[in-house]
Amino acid sequence: MTRTSTVATILFCLVCAGAEAQSAPQVFAGVVAGIATLSADARSEITASGAEASLYKPENGPALNAFVGLHVHEYLAVQANYEWNRNDLLLAALRAAGSGPSFYEAPRVSVQHAIVGDLLLYFRERKSAIRPYLSTGVGVVRLSTRTRGADRASNVMLPPERALANRAVLRVAVGIDVGMGGRWRGRYSFSESLSRNPISEQLSPAGQRRLANFQNLFGVLYLF
Repeated sequence: MTRTSTVATILFCLVCAGAEAQSAPQVFAGVVAGIATLSADARSEITASGAEASLYKPENGPALNAFVGLHVHEYLAVQANYEWNRNDLLLAALRAAGSGPSFYEAPRVSVQHAIVGDLLLYFRERKSAIRPYLSTGVGVVRLSTRTRGADRASNVMLPPERALANRAVLRVAVGIDVGMGGRWRGRYSFSESLSRNPISEQLSPAGQRRLANFQNLFGVLYLF
């Protein structure tokens, strides 16, 4: 009886230790890459003296997200991100007034660098092979634009050839971590980052929508 109790006590301690190890904080790090899609913007104004319209058209571009995080609970993690993406743009405007028509067409390149802190909510335990999650976070983004070709214009002031702006950013994402064996995990995420729009501010007339940055990313992470 004593021997049985001793064995049972040892087994209970091992199970508790395993559970405690499973729920203990755990560091992870990884990198994901894919496609970034920026939202477009346009504006038109009609007055007694004339009419004018402006817009910018973005193209899809490459994106990269390097991150390091900490599983603080079976279902919660915190994560710090460095994000980068590059997108080609075309800025255009047209004005019709009594002084005659004017227009411009200005090709640009936009590059964004962002630092974001996220809170991740998982829907399955850490030991699960498939772990979907939701996340939200805030940070700061630096967006720069520069020319990427010849401008075309007539009787109008062009947008600046180079511009730089820092903005606060809100990011939300959905994703999934998938076991790959050992400490490696595959990750897919779809995120939307929202900030004030320094691209729209370069238009004439200036656009009014916020800038949304959508990213589809695939990659890996490692559990330390």
